[in-house]
Amino acid sequence: MLETKELAAAACRGDEEAFYALVTEHRRRLYGIAYSYLHNESDALEALQETVYRAWMKCRKLKHPEAFVPWLIRILINCCVDEQKRKKRMVPVEEVRSRETAAEMVSDSKLDLERALSRMKPKYRHVLILKYYQDMTISDIAHILDVPEGTVKTRLHQGLKLLRQKIEPGGAVFHV
Repeated sequence: MLETKELAAAACRGDEEAFYALVTEHRRRLYGIAYSYLHNESDALEALQETVYRAWMKCRKLKHPEAFVPWLIRILINCCVDEQKRKKRMVPVEEVRSRETAAEMVSDSKLDLERALSRMKPKYRHVLILKYYQDMTISDIAHILDVPEGTVKTRLHQGLKLLRQKIEPGGAVFHV
């Protein structure tokens, strides 16, 4: 099996098999990230499909093939954010009912955490999701979001501080 850098270089030259091999190699990680953002299997799979399409269409324009995986994850995050925005504009009545039923079954603390995260600024939410839902390192997050490691550390610290402020001691979301 070729090394990731070699596969990325080949994929950026238009090699479909190399591109497929790279996406296949990282599919679990990509799906996990999408699911962390969208909390729904079908939406996560759709975002993943859109990511692969966008990546294939723009792959030849990637200047640094060694950054293929972080670039792919950035595309995925953008697809997930687009899907979240689309869903905010349109919520079918059936989904509202199913959310109410699901909310009764999901533990309150997890639901409160997800609500608090969804209300945070994206710069904090992205860092927290990648760190605590995907167990990524500070350097991986910095590379994916294209920011310095110090910025990631600051956003983690500030994001956790904001989460603590948004969630009351009993675990309920604090609506301000």
